[in-house]
Amino acid sequence: MQVTRRHFLGQMGAGLGTIALGSILQPNLAKQAASPVGSMGLAGIPHFAPKAKRVIYLFQNGAPSQLETFDYKPLLNKMIGEDLPESIRQGQRLTGMTANQSRFPLVGSYFKFQQYGNSGAWISELFPHMAQVVDDLCIIKTMHTDAINHDPALTFMQTGAQQGNRPSMGAWLSYGLGSENADLPAFCVLLSRGKGNGQGVYSKLWTNGFLDSIHQGVQFSSGEDPILYLNDPNGMNRESRRSMLDKLNVLNNMTYDEFGDPEIQAKIQQYELAYRMQTAVPEITDIKKEPDYILQMYGPDALVPGTYAANCLLARKLSEAGVRFIQLYHQGWDQHGNLPTEMPMQAKDVDQPTAALIRDLKQRGLLDETLVIWG
Repeated sequence: MQVTRRHFLGQMGAGLGTIALGSILQPNLAKQAASPVGSMGLAGIPHFAPKAKRVIYLFQNGAPSQLETFDYKPLLNKMIGEDLPESIRQGQRLTGMTANQSRFPLVGSYFKFQQYGNSGAWISELFPHMAQVVDDLCIIKTMHTDAINHDPALTFMQTGAQQGNRPSMGAWLSYGLGSENADLPAFCVLLSRGKGNGQGVYSKLWTNGFLDSIHQGVQFSSGEDPILYLNDPNGMNRESRRSMLDKLNVLNNMTYDEFGDPEIQAKIQQYELAYRMQTAVPEITDIKKEPDYILQMYGPDALVPGTYAANCLLARKLSEAGVRFIQLYHQGWDQHGNLPTEMPMQAKDVDQPTAALIRDLKQRGLLDETLVIWG
């Protein structure tokens, strides 16, 4: 059975492990044996050739209002100010912010919608660039959780469980499929902050849970060092680092032979991966080498480290280099009474870079084999 994008999204909360074990052809065993330990995922899976090879998850942390993005509801706009029907409210739990309200008046969209593309999809005026690539989008309006507060809902969307300490989606893909590039981690995490009111993001969202720690997401920063503690200290050359790692590996293997703790092997893999990343990461993160037309396509913030635009461009470079799962978190989507002011600012942050990422992947022949999720 072929796994469609719609099926992937619908089942990701309950079946992350299955997706990880069944979404890409496993390279042959001879190639796996010659590769670094853990870089190629589990042997012998999957048993069919799916379409997607990698995932870029553009997570809009805090949740954009569906009524201001892609869910056009003209009838609701006609009912603005009327009380929420009892047939809808009955039995629904209320948050602490709304429990004491005497009325629950209906509110429609503050912004205009228009149909675009051959699909005729309705797109808010806040997303003019995404509207131009609408025929490359599959808009799914049925995603929901049982949680009524941000943190448990967010944790569920990322790990499949409302409580923490479960493997995240990227960790499962790392475990099942490994990385296409032995010099880069299978699971990378990029953070950006918008101008709106935002929920925080925590490392539990890209945790390895009960899997080996090699499968935890590797967070990139916007500072001078894209990955903290990756570079050697002053006075240590690469030959000295290699000699130190070789001796450390001997000691770690002796400890593993004595205790049999698999986490020791995971640590050895992490040290070796970090050593290889010292040469791979600087080239990948050097966005300034991109042609001017690419930088202009992603918008004015493309060269500003840590912005959503810069992270979208970096996500394309990471996917092109063979990273299996690239997770972006863009904070600031938690509008309540200030929605009419903050929503346009947040949309402006993400509209052009998101559309640019889709176009960029498509022109390089990568979009057909890359699952891009926005939401």
